[in-house]
Amino acid sequence: MKPWQALLDRLSQSVDTLVPPPAAYAHCDIPCGIYDPHEAQIGALTVVRMVQLLNELPAPGPDAKPEERHTFVSKAARYTAVKEQHAEKVKHEIRVIWGDYFTPDMVKAFPQVHELVFKILKQASKARQEVNLLGAQELLASVQEFAEVFWKTKNVATKKIPSHQKPGGELVYPAA
Repeated sequence: MKPWQALLDRLSQSVDTLVPPPAAYAHCDIPCGIYDPHEAQIGALTVVRMVQLLNELPAPGPDAKPEERHTFVSKAARYTAVKEQHAEKVKHEIRVIWGDYFTPDMVKAFPQVHELVFKILKQASKARQEVNLLGAQELLASVQEFAEVFWKTKNVATKKIPSHQKPGGELVYPAA
């Protein structure tokens, strides 16, 4: 490295220290063009399962031993944490596809997409706040609807197939 290049590097580092550049967030900086709503569907399906597990968790009775209470609290905390993490993952995945993939022309062809995304974000937030199986299932249905719209933008037919997971439900996949 030449002396003037080293000086420029040090100067640049000093400026960055004094005035840090803003962080840039994106799915892909290239852009890669690889988007898929599958992760959002899995996240929503996980929310459904965690709500099922929370609803099935037997509460300790008034004469329960401390170990039984600890077990209950531990399981409830883990199920709740996973439910909240996956609800947030749904929001993240949907926001990325909506913000980075959808173009104005796609929105013209599918004008419901903005309202659908808003609905999903609100449903996922509500899923974090509550233990509501119907709400979790509605979130999954909305994410499936989003997946169908997504694949339609690529002129790809879709099909719903059983998830073969404990919570049941279906997932939207490209038909071809």
